[in-house]
Amino acid sequence: MQATAPKGLVTAEHLEFFKATIGEQYVLVDQESLTDYGHDETERLQYYPEVVLKPRTAEEIAAIMKCCNQFHIPVTPRGAGTGLSGGALPHLGGVLISSERMNSILSIDERNLQVITEPGVITEVLQNAVKEKGLFYPPDPSSRGSCFIGGNIAENSGGPKAVKYGVVKDYVLNLEVVLPTGEIIWTGANVLKNSTGYNLTQLLVGSEGTLGIVTKIVLKLIPHPQYDLLMLVPFASLEKASEAVSAIFRAGFVPSALELVEIDALKIVSTFVDSTAVPVNDDIAAHLIIEVDGNNMDVLMGEMEAISELLTQFDAGEIFFADDAQQKAELWKLRRRVAEAVKTTGYTIEEDTVVPRAELPALIRGVKELGRQHGFHAVCYGHAGDGNLHIRINHPTIKNSHGNAEMTAALTELFHLVKKLGGTISGEHGVGLIQKPYLDTVFQAANLRLMREIKKAFDPNNILNAGKIFDLQ
Repeated sequence: MQATAPKGLVTAEHLEFFKATIGEQYVLVDQESLTDYGHDETERLQYYPEVVLKPRTAEEIAAIMKCCNQFHIPVTPRGAGTGLSGGALPHLGGVLISSERMNSILSIDERNLQVITEPGVITEVLQNAVKEKGLFYPPDPSSRGSCFIGGNIAENSGGPKAVKYGVVKDYVLNLEVVLPTGEIIWTGANVLKNSTGYNLTQLLVGSEGTLGIVTKIVLKLIPHPQYDLLMLVPFASLEKASEAVSAIFRAGFVPSALELVEIDALKIVSTFVDSTAVPVNDDIAAHLIIEVDGNNMDVLMGEMEAISELLTQFDAGEIFFADDAQQKAELWKLRRRVAEAVKTTGYTIEEDTVVPRAELPALIRGVKELGRQHGFHAVCYGHAGDGNLHIRINHPTIKNSHGNAEMTAALTELFHLVKKLGGTISGEHGVGLIQKPYLDTVFQAANLRLMREIKKAFDPNNILNAGKIFDLQ
């Protein structure tokens, strides 16, 4: 069936039940709250829930879900609202459940290198807490200072460190989850190896809140590296910069981060944060940010010298080495705030493509050509080390791709190119609402049938984040 549930399903009786369950102050129906929780960072989209709920425990969420399941009320789970694919948009109205009060780190197990956390903990807060113990949780999306770890689970987030350390799924050991029917389950065990039945833990990671609401998370940790070195490398050609990325790995190096930022995006973000840390001029087309980390400074210095020598083959300009923590922080601030900065200047449409890293030059050429054909300007940046390129589009008249036939046609061409290059349509932002029309570009009918059947098994009444990823048919 099509996920088009009617609005106005939340009655006065339901509101009284919610107030009795979680407390009246955590049941919000005022217009300001409905507006605040009716958007995330996806384009310029706004949808209104009928009520916002802020539960504190899994048991409270279970009671809410049982009620909503009984009365077929749509439920949208929400973390910090930093998503870029519309996963937290309450496009069907109904109930929005915020995890912001579930914000405790429950335990850090230094013997077993594990942490148990609630979903509303900010990712950077979690990272800092374990770092105090000498431990490391590597996944670090650009919004780590504001995004919630629960949202990272839902989207299988990555970030700059993914090139060496992997993404969220590589660190999740076990999850406590409230199912759409109100049952509470643990998906696995707090162990490093588990071949006991189907892997429900990994099925939930990246499911975008469509199969269950995560209420506790067990994460694997590793020892924190003692040192890191960072350099900024300018290139006169965007293609040369992307060619250099593949060459670094072919030469045997595995940086802890390898980011590409096109010069137009760098100019915008430098102005946005009032920074002169990076030289910008017309002779530069792009920069690579390259970081290595480890426990032996001599080894790291040798790696940086060898990488620098390698890059001379790709017409690299004068290399800037960050000498201290302040310079490193300044460079990372520029990189992490690119998306925010370019959006304020009209680049409201973002695509999250990923291809094998050697195909980055072909992808960038294709993006620029599509812009010429369809009348938009695009800037490229992202996690070049793992082939994950973020493409920000500024069209003079179209500010939302969602529901726009002209932009949908252009993006369909882009995703066919991505598929041809061996890639897919999202590396870390998810499908959500706005990527949904393009799934058949990368999946066969059998893939989508299996996904829909899994959704029905978890959520027989199709109430939890319905209409995200795909519509049930």
